[in-house]
Amino acid sequence: MSQNALDHSWWLKPLTQKDIDGSGLSDSEAKIRLSKFGPNTFREQHHKSLLIQYISRFKNPLVIILLIASTISAFTGEITNFFIISVIILLSVTLDFIQEYRANAAADKLRQSVAVKAKALRDNKQVELPIANIVPDDVVLLVAGDLIPADGIIIESSDFFVKQALLTGETYPVEKKAGILPDTAIDLQDATNAVFMGTSVISGSAKIVVIKTGAETAVGEIAESISRPTIPTSFELGARRFGMLIMRLTVLMVMFVLLVNMMNHKPWLESFLFAVALAVGLTPELLPMIVSVTLARGALRMAKKQMIVKRLSAIQDLGSMDVLCTDKTGTLTEAKIRMEQHVNATGQISDWVLKLAYLNSFFESGLKNPLDEAILAHQHIDVSAWKKIDEVPFDFERRCISVLLDNAGIRWLIVKGAPDEIVGLCTHVEIDNTAHQQAMDHATLGALQAQYHALEAEGFRVLAVAWRQVVMDHPHAVVSDETELVFAGFAAFLDPPKESAASSLDALKNVGVTIKIVTGDSELVTRHVCAELKIPVIGLLTGKEIAQMDDYALRARVETVNLFCRVNPAQKNRVILALKARGHVVGYLGDGINDAPSLHSADVGLSVDSAVDVAKEAADMILLKQDLHVLHAAVLEGRRTFSNIMKYIMMGTSSNFGNMFSMAGASLFLPFLPMLPTQILLNNILYDISEIPIPLDEVDAAEILKPRVLDLNFIRNFMLVIGPISSLFDFLTFYIMLGVFKANESLFQTGWFVESLCTQTLVIFIIRTRGNPLKSRAHALLTLTSLVVVIVAIGLPFTPIGTYFGFVPPPFQFYLILGVMVVAYLGMAELAKQIFYRWSATR
Repeated sequence: MSQNALDHSWWLKPLTQKDIDGSGLSDSEAKIRLSKFGPNTFREQHHKSLLIQYISRFKNPLVIILLIASTISAFTGEITNFFIISVIILLSVTLDFIQEYRANAAADKLRQSVAVKAKALRDNKQVELPIANIVPDDVVLLVAGDLIPADGIIIESSDFFVKQALLTGETYPVEKKAGILPDTAIDLQDATNAVFMGTSVISGSAKIVVIKTGAETAVGEIAESISRPTIPTSFELGARRFGMLIMRLTVLMVMFVLLVNMMNHKPWLESFLFAVALAVGLTPELLPMIVSVTLARGALRMAKKQMIVKRLSAIQDLGSMDVLCTDKTGTLTEAKIRMEQHVNATGQISDWVLKLAYLNSFFESGLKNPLDEAILAHQHIDVSAWKKIDEVPFDFERRCISVLLDNAGIRWLIVKGAPDEIVGLCTHVEIDNTAHQQAMDHATLGALQAQYHALEAEGFRVLAVAWRQVVMDHPHAVVSDETELVFAGFAAFLDPPKESAASSLDALKNVGVTIKIVTGDSELVTRHVCAELKIPVIGLLTGKEIAQMDDYALRARVETVNLFCRVNPAQKNRVILALKARGHVVGYLGDGINDAPSLHSADVGLSVDSAVDVAKEAADMILLKQDLHVLHAAVLEGRRTFSNIMKYIMMGTSSNFGNMFSMAGASLFLPFLPMLPTQILLNNILYDISEIPIPLDEVDAAEILKPRVLDLNFIRNFMLVIGPISSLFDFLTFYIMLGVFKANESLFQTGWFVESLCTQTLVIFIIRTRGNPLKSRAHALLTLTSLVVVIVAIGLPFTPIGTYFGFVPPPFQFYLILGVMVVAYLGMAELAKQIFYRWSATR
């Protein structure tokens, strides 16, 4: 079966009188249907119970292996070992679950606040409902810019055009009308009386009755075949590479330890438990929780700064963003457009031009853009004598819109659009009014082009207006009618630069974010705005030039260009992909019907709360205020979030790995295990507890001055510098325990447990800042938990609990030596850190 053909044609079935009436359901009827048919989502979202979510945390292969191995040890008489391992795993999983659940719940609440909603009739009243709550037999109202929430049949429509490329592959809008098709219509493209979930309204309005929802919709049935793999973002790619690095190191370490222990004829079960516990220690199992909590906290802080986060992982990408592509309207300008001039071909004020522009804007059924609103607000004109017959909606290929009107037995096609397009469609020009016309020759064409170029050079956005009369029996307007037009004049608009734009652009520039203006406006208008805001133009490309370039040529040019003018949506998308191919982390700010592809392609898709549904649905973040200062604050918050996540990663791949390397090395010469499996697990959970407050930690100002990405080479090099220092002091501890204190197995394991936990816990105060740790204060809770863990490590051997873990009280002299070693270790780690950052800065 083809992608756009279905095994049923429900749109052919007659509607009931209730459907035709269009009064909608009652709330009680809707609740019954929601219970019967389920939520209107085609990808099943089973909301698992908290218990199931909790139990699923035990799916970690290492946890399962540990539990199995400890169970086997229980059958061999090691009941205490089994109990301790089970309790530690339970505590670790519970801690992770609680923190991550709370973080995700807070983030979900924020997402719901900007979720796309549908307008439906309930109890004969118009209400806004979450799309998931739409049910069969609901009556839904649709206008330009809306996402269609379910499959349904049209019962009323007015110049209703829908883009359904998602289902049919057809890029051009399709007109939809109320009515029943012949019985032979079995293809989506022929279903002109039906609309389908996931498609979008380009122009006009309609009332539909919902027939199918959720997985029963056309898009639900073919969801797998039409779903495109999401392009991995910068952080996601880095996280994958980091995961592979951890996995390779863990496998190598565990295999090495197992091999050595087997060669030394140590007990196989104990050796196996030791190896698995070592793998647990190597794995940063707290990373998902740290990431979730840090991102959720970042999302809550962003919400206070007028930015709602829909995709949590986009926060890191926003912090890493070094290029922002945006239109100028609303970001560089006030988006308070007013009509300033309406002139004829000779440059004289013309009420006729104003009337034609007004008629076109009044009767068009598409989404009213700011220019249309400015025309309608400029002056009220009585249109009662005019009747709309049809229209040809706007598209980015033609860059114009036409309406077919009837006035006193005469039919007029009135066309409004981009000056260069409209002028090219005209064969005649009005001189004073409709009675005085002359043929369009080269001289007249040149004069008109000079006229609108002069207006654009002064900062005016310009539309051209033209018309033609058609015969009375002309029933529909089509694209081919837009020929042999009579040029009427120009409408000029002013959109003043935003006062805050210059300072916000400087603020973004100072933190390493380059602004690239990607607009459908002319280069002259855009240059004028840039000049007023003192934005240097380093390079310019037009849509026509981009159309002549292949992707490789475009990649070569985008780096040295910051103005992209007269570009259509497909060209915007090409610009974004070209920048990403150059290694940039790209953000895109858009709010229009055709911005969805670019919002999807960018590392961070940004939209505004007033945007159309299509753009809001595609965006990763929603600005509640269209101001680049809001974005600047969000960028800094993204960098704080990223920095705190990096702290945990740097800890896990330096000090933690250093201790694990030491364990592997100790296995070569010790006749016993350097640390019992239960001791390794206890060390791991206590260390994890000390790291929980990292999402709350402060971030140095220097850390947020420029964008950073998850650089695997940087992490690996840092690990190779700090890790060996940790191992050096571990081996020094081995020497002291064996050479000075003549330690037996239990004392050796106790001494190293205390030393390793103290050093890897306290080194966070060195690693958390690139600067002086004495000047950069950690969050009070991070300091408190770290000190508590150190105190627990020191005191545990003297408690009854410690005996269950195999600890014995070390001599007093050990703690004196430990104090000196910890201070020396932190000092050496700080020196190595400073050398490393100076070295990495020169690369």
